[in-house]
Amino acid sequence: MAIERQNCWEYMKCGRQLEGDEVAELGVCPAATDTSYDGINFGKNAGRFCWAVAGTLCDEQVQGTFAEKRISCIRCDFFKLVQQEEGASASPTRFLSFFSENEKSSFFREMTYKHIKAGERFITQGQVGDLAYIIQRGSCLIIIEKNGKLYPAGHMGVGDIVGEMALLTGEPRSAHVEAQTDMEVWVLNKTMFENISKEDPELMEFLTEIVADRFASKRLTAERKIGKYIVTDIIGHGGFSIIYKGVHASLNMPVAIKMLKHDLALRPEFLSRFCNEAKFIAKFNHKNIVKVYDIEELFRTKFIIMEYLEGMSLEYLIKNVPHIPLQDILNILIQVCSGLSYAHERGIVHLDIKPGNILILPGDEVKIVDFGLSCPLGSEIVDFMGSPIYQPPEQIDCLPLDERTDIYALGITTYEMVTGKRPYPEDNIGKLWNMHLNQDIPDPAKLVPDLPAVLRDFIIKACRRDPAKRYQNVAEALEGLQPLARELGLTKKDLFMEKRKMATLFLIYKDEHQLALKELMDDFSTKVQKLGIVLKAANFRDL
Repeated sequence: MAIERQNCWEYMKCGRQLEGDEVAELGVCPAATDTSYDGINFGKNAGRFCWAVAGTLCDEQVQGTFAEKRISCIRCDFFKLVQQEEGASASPTRFLSFFSENEKSSFFREMTYKHIKAGERFITQGQVGDLAYIIQRGSCLIIIEKNGKLYPAGHMGVGDIVGEMALLTGEPRSAHVEAQTDMEVWVLNKTMFENISKEDPELMEFLTEIVADRFASKRLTAERKIGKYIVTDIIGHGGFSIIYKGVHASLNMPVAIKMLKHDLALRPEFLSRFCNEAKFIAKFNHKNIVKVYDIEELFRTKFIIMEYLEGMSLEYLIKNVPHIPLQDILNILIQVCSGLSYAHERGIVHLDIKPGNILILPGDEVKIVDFGLSCPLGSEIVDFMGSPIYQPPEQIDCLPLDERTDIYALGITTYEMVTGKRPYPEDNIGKLWNMHLNQDIPDPAKLVPDLPAVLRDFIIKACRRDPAKRYQNVAEALEGLQPLARELGLTKKDLFMEKRKMATLFLIYKDEHQLALKELMDDFSTKVQKLGIVLKAANFRDL
């Protein structure tokens, strides 16, 4: 049974919570409104972390800063209650909960035991360290020092591991850590950590939860930095990766950051696929394909930095809009086809086209995301990664894959847009694959009697079990949609014309540089022409 946890104003009955009885006279308690600590210890705002917030009311006196009131807070009955309750917590990021009792015995035999006195600082911000501490008894505070001031940023208790990020990164400590109470800890050094990680890959999966917990936190912390980027929010959680919202630290540009889970980062095939996504898409420049800016390696895993997109997934639209207007369906189809054609022309198959990987942005612009399973045309994939609901027979049979694989998945997706239902409603993967292999897609017109014949024919042909009977490429699929597009006033004009871009370069030089510059430009011109780039030069008047 879950522990029912009280906030400080509920325990103290001070009446200073929002809309409390004493607000008119004493004002709202800062602990009830400071969202920096929302969610810590499962409280609302700083309701269970009140000792970190200045200006709270205790013993009928307004308290000072964290540093000024720390000693009295540690003696507080509410503080002691929180310690007791948090010690009983089964948080998924509690390090001790990862091990069975037998495993703990052998694990701890190799570590050093240490006693830390209340108030002692045992990790110092800015110092390089190679030790982590597993808390056996007591608790500690994570404190950020900024501009000479101390800001409590977190609280750790029995079962937690403290300082583990230094073992992952080798970088300087991002915060101070001070004992709130007397502590008994086990000391884990980097060599032991390396050995455990090699022998127990499940530990790496656990580390994903720890890193995800740090990044998802709203509290002040320096551990949310990934290279040039700062993580601000968690926005997605999948089978292979976790996606965060972030911002470029100096440009203030919003980005999306995809982190590969640690247990998968140890598997070469997953790591290769994950890096392929960045490698493939970094070369792409199409309005209907998500842009990749960068790739970072940190915390024993990989991060892909992409453009941040605000919108809704097609999956959400299908679930929440009973009947998507026909013109919207066709508009989405045309834009997805445009992006797929661009990728296919460059030799890449997406392999995971589905409603969840199609985003609809404000203004009805559509973006294809998640090229994590993509591969070159003609590849034979020997694993079953991806979404079984949308996999064609050749992918299930591990046969060579090409653009027709994506066309099949797009056909299934279109069936869902039109009918609001899956064509093969089976959750058992084996039975689902059997349906893909042996059953033609149901006629969508039976569910939607007024479905235009053009769209019905598109779905049926795109989902033929034999790839030779499908549309052979995206351009051919679009040709099949043209009669309906013309009827609705849509066109594929310029869809597949690659728009060229122009860059301007100004060279400011002196007369004595003219000959050397001409030789340099001749060499540059020869190289860019080999890439198919047109170079044009113009002379300006002397400056």
